[in-house]
Amino acid sequence: MSIEVKNLSKYFGSFRALDDVSLTIETGELVALLGPSGCGKTTLLRIIAGLESPDAGSVLFAGEDATGVDVRHRQVGFVFQHYALFHHMTVFENVAFGLRVKPRAQRPSEENIRARVHELLNLVQLDWLAERHPSQLSGGQRQRIALARALAVEPRVLLLDEPFGALDAKVRKELRRWLRRLHDDLHVASVFVTHDQEEALEVSDRVVLMNAGRIEQIGEPRELWEHPATPFVYDFLGDVNAFRGHAARGLWHADGVTLPAPEMTQDDKLHAVAYVRPHEIDLARDKSGASGIRVRLDHAYLAGPSAYLELQRLDGDALIEAQIPETRYRELGFKVGDVLVASPLRARVFAAA
Repeated sequence: MSIEVKNLSKYFGSFRALDDVSLTIETGELVALLGPSGCGKTTLLRIIAGLESPDAGSVLFAGEDATGVDVRHRQVGFVFQHYALFHHMTVFENVAFGLRVKPRAQRPSEENIRARVHELLNLVQLDWLAERHPSQLSGGQRQRIALARALAVEPRVLLLDEPFGALDAKVRKELRRWLRRLHDDLHVASVFVTHDQEEALEVSDRVVLMNAGRIEQIGEPRELWEHPATPFVYDFLGDVNAFRGHAARGLWHADGVTLPAPEMTQDDKLHAVAYVRPHEIDLARDKSGASGIRVRLDHAYLAGPSAYLELQRLDGDALIEAQIPETRYRELGFKVGDVLVASPLRARVFAAA
């Protein structure tokens, strides 16, 4: 079942949480709502669920207006960050809860409830924990049980609000891979809220990047990473260096560096900012006549196949971050305190705000 959001706006007092947001999520699609705290992603999720009402706009499920439909009748599965499991109930009873509280006419038989619960516990690979209580489980196990409980009522859509935010990094990475595989088997429309860029890019079919109650860009993870539509998108998705300069006739200039700027085709020079990823910066020792930005190596650390360097510009206070292969770093023999020349290799250029 598809989800369609049309021109949603929501205020909390004078604070505008959502500003004319429109979005379509297809059946079988896993969409990540990504953005900083306070950008509106959780508010949007809660309106889709029916836990909040919009001040303007509508929510449609499979083409039917669900804006005024009570949360109990939307057939939505909701998974929260903090599990929300009933601690006095066993794992089995937690998963069965949604089935047992259905109206009598819709409630399955006890035999069918038992079969459905074991089916779901097998699906999340935890049937062997059926008789334990939540306090006896790890954080990752509790979250999988919370997901099984959400699926018990056969939801038409699945909504997840930072479901792995309370877990440590290793468990979070394992669970998001597991969620991706599980979602492919379920084939329902799913919306996943996160502020973790890596999580959104790894798990989702599409990413909706939000900022100040509006959508900055929607696209497949690779599209957002390689073709950011705005400076905010560029800055939010991973580390980036911003260099101020001028652009005209398809070229950007600053600090003795010239880079292609196909977006800037006007004849007159405009103030423009070149956004450069750390791995798009080349480094060499400072030599007479070398073109580029003179910097001092302030700090370096090695992680896996890469060396990460913090470089202090000699012409100001700005810090430049660079990433080069660890083998090249050792080969060049850089040391903290060395004066180097940093040369951006490529950039995305935007007119200065």
